[in-house]
Amino acid sequence: MQDISLKISRFTPGTDERPELREYDVSLNDGAMVLDALIYVKDNLDQTLMFRYCCRAGQCGSCAIKMNGEPVLACMTAAVDGMVIEPLDFPVIKDLVTDIEPVLKDIPGVVPCESCEVPTKEQIDVIKPLRDCIECLCCVSACPAMKVVDFKGPTVMRQEMRIELDPRDIRNLVPGAVDEGLFTCTSCQKCVEVCPKDIRIPHKAIEKLRELANRQGFTLPRHQEVAELVKATGRSVDVQKETLFSQVPDVIEPDGEVRAEVGFFVGCMYNMRVVQNGLDALEVLKRNGVRVIIPKEQVCCGSPLIRTGQTSFLDDLKRKNIECFEKRGIKRVMTMCAGCGSTLKNDYNTPYEVVDINELLTEIGIEPPEKLDVKVTYHDPCHLMRGQGVESEPREILRMITDDFVEMPSICCGAGGGVRSGLPDEAAALGKLRDTEIQKTGCDIVVTSCPFCEFHIQDSTEKPVKNINSLLLEGYRKKDALKSEDEM
Repeated sequence: MQDISLKISRFTPGTDERPELREYDVSLNDGAMVLDALIYVKDNLDQTLMFRYCCRAGQCGSCAIKMNGEPVLACMTAAVDGMVIEPLDFPVIKDLVTDIEPVLKDIPGVVPCESCEVPTKEQIDVIKPLRDCIECLCCVSACPAMKVVDFKGPTVMRQEMRIELDPRDIRNLVPGAVDEGLFTCTSCQKCVEVCPKDIRIPHKAIEKLRELANRQGFTLPRHQEVAELVKATGRSVDVQKETLFSQVPDVIEPDGEVRAEVGFFVGCMYNMRVVQNGLDALEVLKRNGVRVIIPKEQVCCGSPLIRTGQTSFLDDLKRKNIECFEKRGIKRVMTMCAGCGSTLKNDYNTPYEVVDINELLTEIGIEPPEKLDVKVTYHDPCHLMRGQGVESEPREILRMITDDFVEMPSICCGAGGGVRSGLPDEAAALGKLRDTEIQKTGCDIVVTSCPFCEFHIQDSTEKPVKNINSLLLEGYRKKDALKSEDEM
């Protein structure tokens, strides 16, 4: 048996002014779920508590709630001491019961035509990952875009793509999906993170719907401009300053012995827009014994095209990027752009291993920098944390740089999925939400590891925003300065 305390949100609209967290002490069997705790409270402590449940097997989706701020199924989530249980982010009927009918009624069903074809096994296999949805609406509750714009949400998009794949339904749902906010998704993958069925809605549904939208002429004008630039120059941004490629040799030898060797996939932003951050990273790598090889015929990874559904010449980009590293015999390719790294890992079939720079540095064990006297918070880039699973590594590095590191919630800044370029008002609204959390930390500096996040967050807050490698280099330079003073 285990004795735990938990807090449950209690609220009756029309009677209570606001929700109240009430604390309960419960006795549960070892291995009990959150749902067991709720049933215990209702059966033994407070019969007025309201919540939904049915199958108790993770198949009906009715018991979805928020535990410690994250949407989960109560029947599939272990109960822990101190947990806070709240309703999903929908209008509350009472306590943990919410009004989900408006969302459910927007989810379309399959409408077979009179002369429809029976799906083949191959078609069924493609449809199945989207059909696994249990309509718990965890993804809808967590979607950041839905908090700032009129967007039908990930569940509706998933179902519309599922219907598009089904030969029994010949309707064209793409124009409706565009009107319902298809291009408002930031590809943050929060919906994947909270989905109890691990449905990759951005990759399997939204990006595929955007491909169909592109073929039907619905791609946003700014996204079309980016695609034309990539097609013409191999880069998703134009030249505004001296590039990183023009300032460094093809091979950069480390200071001292060679402890590791990597090919560097620089990416468009670090090569052409935030060049200094790329140069700072190279200094860090040199100092820590990493030989860096930079094939300068590399081109855009294609992420801006994949996210916006413009994939007609994607294979050519992939071929060039694979060949330029492969012909040099490079076995390991490093990225420092979260979007590039996620694309190479998830959208390519590379003959080489791909690692993020944070993974590389923590793996090899870096020289400790001198601690900086600054209060730092860290923004998790969506394509790094959710796209690559890189979460602990940047924090390990930051704790080497400062003794005053404060966490904040990991939410999308609004820059991804083509939203910053195509729908700037939505991006600004999401950036404002990001700044609200930044201000709560009382930090001196916001640190991140993505060029798009750096740009967008800096536009959204008055706090300075720095790349993690640039901050690490500051620690090394402080260390060198102190050493020089001691030697004088």
